[in-house]
Amino acid sequence: MITVLETERLHLRKMDVSDSSSLFKIWSDPEVTKFMNVSCFTDEHQAIEMINLLDDLSQDLKAIRFSIINKESNEIIGSCGYNSLDFENEKAEIGYDIAKSFWGKGYASEALSSLLDYAFSSLKLNRIEAKVDPQNVNSIKLLQKLNFTFEGTLRQYERVDGKFNDLNVYSKLILD
Repeated sequence: MITVLETERLHLRKMDVSDSSSLFKIWSDPEVTKFMNVSCFTDEHQAIEMINLLDDLSQDLKAIRFSIINKESNEIIGSCGYNSLDFENEKAEIGYDIAKSFWGKGYASEALSSLLDYAFSSLKLNRIEAKVDPQNVNSIKLLQKLNFTFEGTLRQYERVDGKFNDLNVYSKLILD
């Protein structure tokens, strides 16, 4: 399984516990976590637990998550990856987050393009999907820019902080 992806400005490497301090700073920003399926982190130990959980899933080939590193500054600016890998049905769900100070600079698009290329060419997947809060306009614009297709809304699909949230489903097929 891949552990490193490269783009023009980014280095995507499999997430590691040593990334916990940088990722905690990102995941403790309420604006970053506003549309994520986790509550805003309040302690670095939560980041360590998340990284360990994702690593366990990666070892079972059920998920793989990358730290997004800006090549120029060597700084972790976010994370992205395959939240759910289903090789039997040749599909995966992707997820991503970027530190607020790096929003609007094309980093998410660059990172996701790399994930898509790898998924279709190396993992031989047929379908990539993303589930997005309908109010997350920036994420929806990103998926539209990458030619994802809106498939519909999953009503009251997940519970976050005791409240049920709708999620929009977007997908991209290898032939798109």
